[in-house]
Amino acid sequence: MTLYQTTFDIFNRNYMGSAAMAVIGQSCLGGAAAMYVLANGTSLLQMVQLAIIVLACIFVNTSILAQMKHKVVFNLLILSSILSVAFILVNTLLL
Repeated sequence: MTLYQTTFDIFNRNYMGSAAMAVIGQSCLGGAAAMYVLANGTSLLQMVQLAIIVLACIFVNTSILAQMKHKVVFNLLILSSILSVAFILVNTLLL
């Protein structure tokens, strides 16, 4: 089994707890990413990055509240986490 499938199976079996932890975790990670983006100013580039982070976090929270399929929620959670970490790294190392 792949890492993705194994992790999804764990997420799916414990969906209620995993979804609650996902909301808390990705909201904190998204908030940290927003802080790093805004630490570099408020130019158009930073506002676009901020909009992407906020939308990714909103999509995860909305998918959980709308009771979408577990696989959709899991994929959005992964996407949101990757985007947040990427923007933290970009704004820490490159800008």
